[in-house]
Amino acid sequence: MSQRKKFSFTISLRFRDLDAMGHVNNAVYLTYFEEGRKEFFVHVLGSNSPEDFPFILAQVTCNYIRPIELQEGAVRESVWVSKIGTKSFMFSYEITRIDDPSWVFSTGSSVQVFFDYKEGKSLPIPDTFREMIADYVIESPSPEN
Repeated sequence: MSQRKKFSFTISLRFRDLDAMGHVNNAVYLTYFEEGRKEFFVHVLGSNSPEDFPFILAQVTCNYIRPIELQEGAVRESVWVSKIGTKSFMFSYEITRIDDPSWVFSTGSSVQVFFDYKEGKSLPIPDTFREMIADYVIESPSPEN
């Protein structure tokens, strides 16, 4: 088995991402996570069209740790699969400084459910998808209920 890894890419900050306080607006972090999902599917799975994204978003969480200010210029986002079930899987995200990955701005997660848009119902995750993401599955322990 190959070593597990995170998919990482750079996000350039745009002036429009800022709020009146001079830092990236809280809602924009969710857009960064959305970009992470898209970049993962494009670069890891070779997806090039919306039809290649056979899932719906079921949940998103974001932990704001430090504000991102414009002088950062760009940040690094890492994305990996932290849980995979029968019909759903979880992406985890981490946004850090480019020059210092220990400087974490935010972490988060999202749950995606495989979905048949024509039938309007959830689907089991195909084995081919599991195989394609295998190198990026770094399972997190589930919290005790």
